[in-house]
Amino acid sequence: MVPYEDTLAGRDAIAALGDTPEHIRKLVDEMRNSDLARAYAPGKWNACQILTHLAQAEMAFGMRARLALTTENYVVQPFDGDRWMVREPTANAREAFQAYYAMRQWNLPLFRSLTVEERARTFTHPERGQLTIGGILTMLAGHELHHFEHLRQAVGLAT
Repeated sequence: MVPYEDTLAGRDAIAALGDTPEHIRKLVDEMRNSDLARAYAPGKWNACQILTHLAQAEMAFGMRARLALTTENYVVQPFDGDRWMVREPTANAREAFQAYYAMRQWNLPLFRSLTVEERARTFTHPERGQLTIGGILTMLAGHELHHFEHLRQAVGLAT
């Protein structure tokens, strides 16, 4: 099973990748600065950090997809999101969202253009074994839905 696949609940990954940024945009537009500084639970990332993490993930997964499409026997370099967050300069939440949103607008046409064969193209993840480009799309779509819920929780809109 692909990580975060269950979060999609059977939805098409490409459809979710197109829709979710708009839902996040609407939520961020309504958030006050105090909301952006609030964590969704004690000891967890605040909304600004979640938006930063979404931008980082969009950058990383877009690059992974491109490398997997164009590199024979591609092996992913794993990354640790917590370590990236510690290293990231203090980000502005709205700027982090804009970076995530702009990269998604850049990545989405590529993702939508992939053929069935391209989505099935495999690469290796040192910790997860063989994955497919389609798996990247599923993981990315489910991952951001997972964090969208955290953003909702940070502003008191828990489901």
